[in-house]
Amino acid sequence: MLRDILYLVIGLIVGGIIGFFLARKYMMKYLKQNPPINEQMIKAMMSSMGRTPNQKQVNQMMKQMNKYM
Repeated sequence: MLRDILYLVIGLIVGGIIGFFLARKYMMKYLKQNPPINEQMIKAMMSSMGRTPNQKQVNQMMKQMNKYM
């Protein structure tokens, strides 16, 4: 009885660890294929704030965004 409970607990821990790494790998792949923000979105955001963005500013923003991903 005690051995069965121990197997269950070990199985849950191992399954949780494997599930975590598989979910992490899937999300990293998804975010690389579908980035949450792109250059057009940055340009639209800056335009809505009343600024006329040039390409240098957009590139700086993209670098900062990619640095944190």
